[in-house]
Amino acid sequence: MAINLKKGQRISLTKEDPSLKQIMCGLGWDVAPKSGGFFGNNKQFDLDSSVICLDADKKLTDVKNIIYFGNLRHSSSAISHQGDNLTGAGEGDDEVINIDLPLIPSNIVYLVLAINIYKCQERKQDFSMVNNAFVRLVNRTTNQELARYDLSGTEYQGMTGMILADVYRHNDEWKMAAVGNGFKVATLADIAKIYT
Repeated sequence: MAINLKKGQRISLTKEDPSLKQIMCGLGWDVAPKSGGFFGNNKQFDLDSSVICLDADKKLTDVKNIIYFGNLRHSSSAISHQGDNLTGAGEGDDEVINIDLPLIPSNIVYLVLAINIYKCQERKQDFSMVNNAFVRLVNRTTNQELARYDLSGTEYQGMTGMILADVYRHNDEWKMAAVGNGFKVATLADIAKIYT
């Protein structure tokens, strides 16, 4: 049974499933119905998911440690992005990132799960125009959903980038923290700068 997390909550993935080795991280969203106005929501929304790999000090030491549509696989093969969904159309996961926990190098302690809106400034889009945004972690071996974090709403008005959750190593356990922090950023690079 999946745990539905609230902002700020933490769980031990290892305690929830001691056999956990391979995780599927699914991210999904829907575009909110057009609300009128001069611009409306008539342009397509392209939300891009990424994993930013950090060291024990929560620092990004190499841009190659950012896994996204332009760098689909970590050099260790521990993290692989399954490709860019340009519209968020369809049910279920819109973008998928697979994580193989035993392959994650020991110098990587935090996996920051982030999303940002592509061309947000040009298209005048923010997360208040997005419905049903979620991140979920699934044990790939058993196909059992472990944890889910749903977010959306007016608190993200004007926000164009977001840290959804952290998956991190602590005392030989893998844990997840629901973060849900929004930012006014133009690109993924702007989010990455937070950790440099």
